[in-house]
Amino acid sequence: MIKAILVFNNHGKPRLSKFYQHYPEDEQQSIVTETFQLVSRRDDNICNFLEGGSLIGGSDFKLIYRHYATLYFVFCVDSSESELGILDLIQVFVETLDKCFENVCELDIIFHVDKVHHILNEIVMGGMVLETNTSEIMTRIEEQTKLEKSEAGIGAAPQRAAAAIKDMNLPQKFKDIKLPDIPNFKF
Repeated sequence: MIKAILVFNNHGKPRLSKFYQHYPEDEQQSIVTETFQLVSRRDDNICNFLEGGSLIGGSDFKLIYRHYATLYFVFCVDSSESELGILDLIQVFVETLDKCFENVCELDIIFHVDKVHHILNEIVMGGMVLETNTSEIMTRIEEQTKLEKSEAGIGAAPQRAAAAIKDMNLPQKFKDIKLPDIPNFKF
């Protein structure tokens, strides 16, 4: 089972973290820091599997990672997961991000974190792998994008109504209203 998915840059700044097991916020930050220290010290020509750090479960867990340009993609898994299967899953995740953002970079992950989480949720949910077919994942993402665009039309209705009222030039219309003469009554 996948316990956590972490993406951080070459300086250890987390760009995405998804934990499938509850950890307090401060412990999550410690896990990210420790994981970065373990992974970043390794040469690029060394195996991409290592035992989990002391904070994420020690020898019962494995860290499986890939380093692309300025980003590390790290999956923290228990011993029941296949290392090669998880490496392939990382590749599927990155390829899907590449298709969505046309050559994904660190800034895409920062500024489109909601879309990245949606993509990740199409691949992994609750620590279990759901889908590994990139074209199937892309179909779901495109469906979600269409839905968001159709809802944007509904959500924009109040803005369009306000703009229509502004275009009516109400202050001038109130000035132009002719009121009937009121007769003078004497008491």
